[in-house]
Amino acid sequence: MQFRVGDVYRWERSFTPEDVRVFGELSQDKGRHHVEPDAEGRVMLQGLLTASLPTKIGGDLNFFAREMQIEFLRPVYSGERIRCEVTTRKVDELADRTALEFSVTIVNERDKEVARGRITGVIFKEEG
Repeated sequence: MQFRVGDVYRWERSFTPEDVRVFGELSQDKGRHHVEPDAEGRVMLQGLLTASLPTKIGGDLNFFAREMQIEFLRPVYSGERIRCEVTTRKVDELADRTALEFSVTIVNERDKEVARGRITGVIFKEEG
């Protein structure tokens, strides 16, 4: 696969209260705001559950993350659709791998930025 600076990858979804509960079991992040519904029946997503959107894109690319820096700007609640945009910022072709740097932006359904950051890592080239 050929990568170019400026390439953009997108993924969007919403999470259910059950998704938040299951992630809380896996991560043991069970703060009250993640388990007790608010007046609208929603629970707040764990930050790392929100940050899982770019990891789905990375998985599609067979990308091995080496560093992730995510700044959380606003809470995200169950039932709220969020969209992740991963943009290629740097490409370094090496003999056995491609080193990449991506910027990440995650927005809610009102187009308000909820998280942003930077991810670096590699994609290993197939021998053949």
